[in-house]
Amino acid sequence: MDLQHIFANNEKWIKHKLDIDKDYFNNLIKGQRPEILYIGCSDSRVSAEELMGVKPGDVFVHRNIANMVSNTDLNVQTVVNFAVKHLKVKHAVVCGHYYCGGVKAAMQSADMGILNPWLRSIRDVYRLHQKELDTIEDEEPRYKRLVELNVQEQCINVIKTASVQKAYKERDFQVHGWVFDVKTGKLNDLKIDFEAILEDIMRIYKIS
Repeated sequence: MDLQHIFANNEKWIKHKLDIDKDYFNNLIKGQRPEILYIGCSDSRVSAEELMGVKPGDVFVHRNIANMVSNTDLNVQTVVNFAVKHLKVKHAVVCGHYYCGGVKAAMQSADMGILNPWLRSIRDVYRLHQKELDTIEDEEPRYKRLVELNVQEQCINVIKTASVQKAYKERDFQVHGWVFDVKTGKLNDLKIDFEAILEDIMRIYKIS
């Protein structure tokens, strides 16, 4: 791939933005006030801003393999803390996608080298929900359900963080689990009932 066309595209983009609003970039440098924290997958087919139809400045984005929120990953924990505590976002979204290579790899018993510790967290999601998943006979529906359950578990990991617990107490704040269908382009809200899921254990994570 010749990368020079990217710079040409950038020049066209700048002109397009300035033709619409001559102060576009002057306004951008004033700061950001996003209302949404988006944690998604690094998959090159899933562009956060494009699939949501939002503008620069609307969403604070973090992406990694299989949209994970690990308590040992300083990167994602820093992003969550900064977005929630300092930017005061109103929504935290974990967005997975069907046909996710990371989830697919976690379903296999192969040695993936340096990816093993990362995939183990997804395999732990499978273990937590093995009873449900093993009742799904066909591989593709089982694979898609694991994508959904992984989103659910990562949302729970977001909820467990101290910054999110404090946000719940101090203001209107919500966590959402979404899945993007690469095949149709549709964005689906999983409408997860976190209160019911966490009812018996939430007291452990609540910050006083």
